[in-house]
Amino acid sequence: MWSSLVALALLLLPAPALAGAKEKVAALAPRGLVLVMDAEGNELVAQNADEPFVPASVTKIVTAWLAMEVLGGDYRFETRFYLDDKRLLYVRGGGDPFLISEELAPLAAELVAAVGKEPITGIVLDASYYPSHLRIPGIEDTDEAYNALNSALAVNFNTVYAVRSGNKVRSAEKQTPITPLAIAQFRARGPNGSSRISLSQDPAVSLQYAGELIAAFIERAGGSVKGKISTGMVPAGLKPVYVHRQSRTLSEILAELLRASNNYTANQVFLEIGGHRLGGPVSLEKSLQVANEMLAAHGLAAAIHLEEGSGISRNNRFTARGLAKVLDLFAPHADLLHGHDGGMNKTGTLEGVRTLAGYADSSSHGRVRFVISLTSNDGEMRFRLLRAIESGL
Repeated sequence: MWSSLVALALLLLPAPALAGAKEKVAALAPRGLVLVMDAEGNELVAQNADEPFVPASVTKIVTAWLAMEVLGGDYRFETRFYLDDKRLLYVRGGGDPFLISEELAPLAAELVAAVGKEPITGIVLDASYYPSHLRIPGIEDTDEAYNALNSALAVNFNTVYAVRSGNKVRSAEKQTPITPLAIAQFRARGPNGSSRISLSQDPAVSLQYAGELIAAFIERAGGSVKGKISTGMVPAGLKPVYVHRQSRTLSEILAELLRASNNYTANQVFLEIGGHRLGGPVSLEKSLQVANEMLAAHGLAAAIHLEEGSGISRNNRFTARGLAKVLDLFAPHADLLHGHDGGMNKTGTLEGVRTLAGYADSSSHGRVRFVISLTSNDGEMRFRLLRAIESGL
């Protein structure tokens, strides 16, 4: 009899905690969308959870899950270099999202070791892995770094970080040489002081900058480039003289993506999902086909609607239960999430949209999955709701 009473009491213990969490959530944001689920799939808090919402950058959690499934955590992007008998260097981009200065320095040293220090007579840039007409929904024609174009061959996230004082322009980071195009772009569009701007919406401009920066790093590594930088295709039959494999694995790229929330990186990864599975050139249609097939296989076809992989498009639409299911599938990789508050979560921010999703540890229900969406500009309220969930469960 006594053991039965104890068991019944233990069974009833979570109820006040659940009620407390629900009341706190309702008091803080009665119109907010909140869903909390435990590891067994029980809904602990469900407020306005049937309303589809604009996910903003929590979309990147879905992109990360898709990438881990299709590409694998050890995947590395590649950039290929070819040298013809006239010492003309061809560079074929493979969509590497992290061709940043810190990567270009060792790349150039290895390239110079492979081709020798005799002058290179010119650089031809081959970005044909991405079609020139590729555009991501939600990307606007602005100078903002988050609107940078995606490309098969781009450096430093297709942005320039510089300091301008009147007509004088210098690099804002010691590891990045300033180039003629960077100076011209910043004189034309950069504000006074230090800032990061996206390169022009003309793909030819970003390609020229990539070529200039690669040439600058070749010079730093002891090589020399005497000829012009142009665009074209690698000649058929020419074998690569050097293949650069990104020093970061996909897992490392995703951890940085989920921390810094770079839209350019997210869509480079998203485009590679389709290119890897269905072959190049990449296209948004190929990646959406692969993504939708995978979502449908998990019963998520109606719950997760993607237009692109970063969350910059307002036409992305999720349901809370759909995203909670993705969080369940992504749980083995939860340690890739590093939120602003130190937790395993990801924020999303657009005008009038504030979202937060991820994992939280509770005292009574272990690790829970949660989705929060607010139609407001109150970013702090997301974390107040999360604290209420954590303390109430």
